[in-house]
Amino acid sequence: MNITMNIDCTPEEARRLMGLPDMAPIHDLYMDKLKQTMGDGFSPEVVENMMRAWTPMGETGFSVWKQLIDQMTGSSKT
Repeated sequence: MNITMNIDCTPEEARRLMGLPDMAPIHDLYMDKLKQTMGDGFSPEVVENMMRAWTPMGETGFSVWKQLIDQMTGSSKT
């Protein structure tokens, strides 16, 4: 026997129904910081820190991304 249930609700209502936390204030804070950084201009250190934070597997993942970018830009030392 199969039972199908359709629930018509907004994403906010679904989040509350499932008991998930409201991440909007954190998202807004993060976006404000990112906009500020973009307005101030990116430095190589800022890009490197962002890539480290966004890459899976920590240092290993970062090394893979760095090698890929170096190869695409022609800045690899081979």
